[in-house]
Amino acid sequence: MNPTLFRQTLPILFGYLPLGMAFGVLFTTQLDYAWWYAPLMGITIFAGAGQILSVSLIAAQAGLLEVFLAMFVLNARHLFYGLSLLGQFRGAGWRKAYLIFGLTDETYSLLTSRPRPGSRQQEQRNDFMITLLNQCYWVAGCAIGALLGDNISFDSTGIEFALVALFIVLTIEQYKALGEAFPLWTGALAAAVAVALLPDAHQLIGAVVLATGALLIQYQRRKSPSPEQSHG
Repeated sequence: MNPTLFRQTLPILFGYLPLGMAFGVLFTTQLDYAWWYAPLMGITIFAGAGQILSVSLIAAQAGLLEVFLAMFVLNARHLFYGLSLLGQFRGAGWRKAYLIFGLTDETYSLLTSRPRPGSRQQEQRNDFMITLLNQCYWVAGCAIGALLGDNISFDSTGIEFALVALFIVLTIEQYKALGEAFPLWTGALAAAVAVALLPDAHQLIGAVVLATGALLIQYQRRKSPSPEQSHG
């Protein structure tokens, strides 16, 4: 394994292990399933917040339609992630399907901010390994947490804050890589507006739509030539 790639994924390792453990504990304490279903979900679904939400929905005996709608709204932001990486994944061959499947918030942040000094093919292989490492971290956390929850009783209150801490670290890394504060403040303002104006169930998708719209407008303005350039 490339030591450089491992070092680049360390922030995600330190976030995914405790968060995956939190999911595993919730899974085994709230649902009447074998512990190994928790890492199996990490392998087949691989959606941190989505998996945690699914535990609450299944425990509340929600219908399949309710689960589908909730998961779709929660993960709709991944549509925008994929669109922005179509060029980067072009020509990846058999790796492309897995790169799309494994595109989480944290992986997206890392793939778009890390240095890319090698050839296109080499960097796509590196993208694949980074995505695989991140999923391994998550599955390991799910398995450890599920085993602990199945065998030991303890108070795990607050462990889910690891996700918030991980997002803060990744945001700082993105800012350092891009050197531009506009996306940062756009996201913060969109979140504030969504919290102030929208009900809890729609705040996430509302903030994503607002931030995406603002960024698209900024991109279009930068892409369009200024009046001086168009007449020059």
